[in-house]
Amino acid sequence: MWVKLARAYWTFAHHSHKDIERYALTPPQFAVLEALGHLGRLTLGELSAKRMVTGGCMTIIVDNLQKQGLVERVRSTDDRRIVYVQLTSKGTRMFRAVFPPHADRITELASVLSEKEQAQLSALLRKVGLKLAAREGSHHRRPVAGGPPLS
Repeated sequence: MWVKLARAYWTFAHHSHKDIERYALTPPQFAVLEALGHLGRLTLGELSAKRMVTGGCMTIIVDNLQKQGLVERVRSTDDRRIVYVQLTSKGTRMFRAVFPPHADRITELASVLSEKEQAQLSALLRKVGLKLAAREGSHHRRPVAGGPPLS
């Protein structure tokens, strides 16, 4: 059963990644745009926790998005040690252009299951994820928008 779950995940992720490539983004870059597009500005630490990647990896992802003019770093006016990452106007336009068609593609991929089956699968995956996180004493917060993008 678990091999089937892993195979299904990798197949689903492969299709999702191919869709994201249409936008000249990597899946981690898309995930950051998605998080910032839905939640607004976040610190690097918050982004790392939500995307479940290390701070060093997140720094590289944000650096590359910043080079493309999609995000910017803004120092907090209350605490100069805190640096936020937020979408630029170009990044906001990119998010609004790419997220809806990608969400449609994910919906299309998931449509191999009925709505009832999707709800059951969602509940079961959430249960597995929460139980495993609790068992490991995971310090990860719940990912944004019900989980990482299916990418």
